[in-house]
Amino acid sequence: MRQNWLVLLAAIAGAAMMAAPAGASQAPQSQALPHVTRRIDDAAPLRIVAFGSSSTEGIGASSPSATYPARLQTWLRSGLRDKVDVVNAGIGGQDADDMAHRIPAVIALRPDLVIWQTGSNDPLRAVPLARFEQETRDGIQAMRQAGIDVMLMEPQDCAALRAHADSLSYRDSLRRIADEMKVPLVRRYDLMHMWLASGMVTQSQLLFHDGLHMTDGGYALLATAVGEQILGLTGHHDRTAGGATLVGTAAK
Repeated sequence: MRQNWLVLLAAIAGAAMMAAPAGASQAPQSQALPHVTRRIDDAAPLRIVAFGSSSTEGIGASSPSATYPARLQTWLRSGLRDKVDVVNAGIGGQDADDMAHRIPAVIALRPDLVIWQTGSNDPLRAVPLARFEQETRDGIQAMRQAGIDVMLMEPQDCAALRAHADSLSYRDSLRRIADEMKVPLVRRYDLMHMWLASGMVTQSQLLFHDGLHMTDGGYALLATAVGEQILGLTGHHDRTAGGATLVGTAAK
């Protein structure tokens, strides 16, 4: 078990260097996360809401502290002191219809940034692609009008989604929306391919046995990738956060 986590420690170090190019959108730094950039530049408290379905809630994690939002908070606090709070607003099983109804509640939390993970349950529940796209665009627009920065997170690569021939349409839709609306996108699908293809982790270290969700190790890697992307888009790559802390927590 200890040997497995030593492998993950090396993987997280690699993800810190490689995730930003793989996950970044084409939005210029000055436009991508303006509110977050200002908060960090001013050394002001930063509130992030991780919004989404089961991948955000943390199904497959061994404890709430092993979810990606909890790990992201730990990771960012190690680089930005203790002025970062990440609220976990993930609810398992939700699709774009469900999340559209929750947008006002997310805005009411008054975050500086919303990381919106979506597009996984929609092919499983046959949500029409056009409606998915419209609800995603409307949600981004509503949050921006409230003065909130938005990042999107695309679906995972896993057996459960590969069984649905149209699942990649939702991933591709998010990529188009991110490009057209100049929203940073966490390319989770590509990141997972990179981690596995490079030998950074094995399938069992990355994915839960249900063929859909991530393990503690997968969530740790995802948190590092998201944290690196945030710091990169705000011009704060010099603030090095501690991947070793994440692994130590996960191994308990």
